[in-house]
Amino acid sequence: MDDRKLLETIRPLIGTAETADDCSMYKLPNGQILVASTDMLHETTDFPDGMTEFEMGWMSVAVTLSDIASTGASPAQVFVAVGLDRPERLVPFMEGAVCCAETYGAVVAGGDIDSHQELTAVTTAFGIVDSAVHCRRCGATVGDLVCITGIPGRAQAALDGRAEYRQFLLTPKPQVEAGIKIAKAGASSMMDVSDGVVISLYDIADASSVGIILDEASFPLFEESAYAKTCFLFGGGDFGLLFTASDAALEKLETEYTVIGRVVCGNSVRMGEEVLPRKGYAHVWEC
Repeated sequence: MDDRKLLETIRPLIGTAETADDCSMYKLPNGQILVASTDMLHETTDFPDGMTEFEMGWMSVAVTLSDIASTGASPAQVFVAVGLDRPERLVPFMEGAVCCAETYGAVVAGGDIDSHQELTAVTTAFGIVDSAVHCRRCGATVGDLVCITGIPGRAQAALDGRAEYRQFLLTPKPQVEAGIKIAKAGASSMMDVSDGVVISLYDIADASSVGIILDEASFPLFEESAYAKTCFLFGGGDFGLLFTASDAALEKLETEYTVIGRVVCGNSVRMGEEVLPRKGYAHVWEC
């Protein structure tokens, strides 16, 4: 069982709408929305070998700010809870966490410290977005174009030993500025691709009750090879933004992106006539 299937078991307790996105939403009286997201990272399963504590702190904040960015929100505050096996690791870890938060306009406003068998971090971030432009996974409409920022696949290549791409794995850069511009241009849906492009496309397709067809020739690959295409489709660890938008919305968008497909009727993600497997990064339990 993976984490998406496990989530299904608690939807009756929490609600479908409340578990449909990476970020929660709370409507403020002034017409804005407070969005919040939280993530947990463990050293043995989430931090690649050779990472410094500074890089671990940066990554911990970056993964959560990436979720905030996918709503079109401006980050405001981050809370960091750290479980430590050795207390001397706290200062360099928090230096990385603070550096990442401040780079993207947020402040570390609190958290918690505890002892743990391995370094474990829980980061919770808050952001603000106008309700008129707030983006969710749902909202994709037949005829919309499917777009992505960045060049997904490089983090997976780094995991596979390609040292030239290691920066994209260890110090990922959440696309906060691009997310704000995409939302303001009128994107119909958006999420980040930290779990992989195809599995994220399925998340949007499921939430929006649509299908998606991809144009293989348009993929932004880090090199021209079958390996790069596989990394692009199914590799995790990247922090680009996946979004859908009408032609009219894209005409107003002033940020770099690549059109990789179109929203169609159906319930699958296809590349030509091939239905792609629902595969990407996932936490898995043996049952």
